[in-house]
Amino acid sequence: MTEIAARIAGAPISWGVCEVPGWGWQYDAATVLAEMRTVGLAATEFGPDGFLPDDPSDKAKTLADVGLRAVGGFVPVVLHDPAVDPSAEVAAALEGFVAAGAGTLVLAAATGAEGYDDRPVLDAAGWSTLLRRLDELSALAASRGVLATIHPHVGTMVENADDVAQVLEGSSIGLTLDTGHLLIGGADPVALTVDHADRIRHTHLKDVDATWAARVQSGEVTYTDAVRAGLYRPLGAGDIDIATIVGTLEKAGYDGWYVLEQDTILQDRPTGDGPIADVRASIAHLHEIAATVR
Repeated sequence: MTEIAARIAGAPISWGVCEVPGWGWQYDAATVLAEMRTVGLAATEFGPDGFLPDDPSDKAKTLADVGLRAVGGFVPVVLHDPAVDPSAEVAAALEGFVAAGAGTLVLAAATGAEGYDDRPVLDAAGWSTLLRRLDELSALAASRGVLATIHPHVGTMVENADDVAQVLEGSSIGLTLDTGHLLIGGADPVALTVDHADRIRHTHLKDVDATWAARVQSGEVTYTDAVRAGLYRPLGAGDIDIATIVGTLEKAGYDGWYVLEQDTILQDRPTGDGPIADVRASIAHLHEIAATVR
C-alpha cells in the first residue's frame, strides 16, 4: 500500500474557489496550483468549470507543468429527474479526466437550483430514478477507465444518513467519504467508515466545528453563512475524529486519495498568508496521524 503522505491531495475550494455564484473572492488557478506545490501536495482535484482550461489536453498540461497529478473532480448533476439525462454532461467531463490521467469521478446529486442552502424532498419515483442514474453513470465512467463515486453533500439529494443508506442499499456505486458534509448533514462519519469501509473509494478530509454544524442542521443558519463564519477548521482543530477515520480506512486496505478540503469563503484577497496556513496545518496533522497508522 502506498504511504499516506504520497496520497495527500488538495482541492481549490480550500482556497475559496467554488462554482456557486457570489461565493466570494476567487483566486486565479496559477496562484492556487503554485501554493499547492509549495505545501507539498501531490495532486489536486480539478475544481469548478472555468478554473482550469476547458480543453482536455490544456487541462492536463496545466497540471503537469506545475508537477501536480490529477485526482479527478466534483461533478454535480441532476440525478432524480427522469426528464433530465446527465450522461452527456458527465461524458464531456470524463474527456478531461482521461486526458489528464485522473481516476476518480466525484458525483453529487444536484437539486437543479443554485447553491447548497435548500433542497426538495424526494418521493419513491425520484429515488428510483436517482439510484438508476448512479449505476448508469458508474458504468459510463468505468467504460473510460474512471471510477465513479457519489459524494454525500449538504444541499443535495444525497445529504444525510438516511440518504446514504438508500444509496448503499439501492446502488452499487462507491462512496466519497466527505467527513465534514456527512457530519453537517446529520450522519456520523466515524460510524459510516467503520460500518462501510468497503464501499469508500475516495475521501475528502474536513474538520468541522460541531456547534456550527448543529446550527445548520436546525435551520438556524444557512450552510453558506456557516462557512463564512468558520464552520470548517483545519484538521485536528475541529470536532471530527480524523485519526479513527484514517486508521480504519488504512486497516481496511483503502489505497485511495485523501483530499484536504476545507470549504472557504474569502471576502477579498488575503493580505497575509491566507488559506495556505490552514492547508499547512491540515497536512501536518495528517502526517502525525500517518505516523501512528500501521
